Amino acid sequence: MFTGIVEETGTIRAAEPRGGGSRLTVACKRVIEDAMLGSSIAVNGVCLTAVALGPGWFAADLAPETLRRTNLGKLVPGSVVNLERPLPFNGRVGGHLVQGHIESTASLLAVEPLGNGNWWLRVSLPEGAARYVIEKGSIALDGISLTVASIDGAAVSAAIIPHTYENTNLHTLQPGWPMNLETDLVAKHIEKLLPPQR
Repeated sequence: MFTGIVEETGTIRAAEPRGGGSRLTVACKRVIEDAMLGSSIAVNGVCLTAVALGPGWFAADLAPETLRRTNLGKLVPGSVVNLERPLPFNGRVGGHLVQGHIESTASLLAVEPLGNGNWWLRVSLPEGAARYVIEKGSIALDGISLTVASIDGAAVSAAIIPHTYENTNLHTLQPGWPMNLETDLVAKHIEKLLPPQR
């Protein structure tokens, strides 16, 4: 379990196809300080398992399902990624509860300046995702916990403060980038438990 508070950005060192999957090697510092083989690390919001570690890097294998649902297959050497370690049981939830289980991707529409280092992020949600998103609720995009500022059909907007913009990969993204999407876990469970609508 994660919180969507990005600890650092890393850089892709290698992306190697392996059968139907892939292996990513990520250059980083903080998230491997206490890592060991088998540790979980979120990369752009995707919970991955460290299968190799070295000074300033770790590697993780991607299953075909992960490549199908996320943007990790589009990463190339030099790509900047958001990184987060799992939440310790005695830790603080600074963002919101994030599983690291990506449903699909949302298309980045724009990141527009608002002045004083603030930004306005707009994404287009995939079909069926808007039902789990509410105004002033939480959403995770590329592993960043964001508060939904407005919803207009499939378009969702969030205000980005200077710290978030500078300390995540947002400043590197271009319109059209598929951002890894994780909507509200509680909303999905409630829908599952409710009787079917007639």
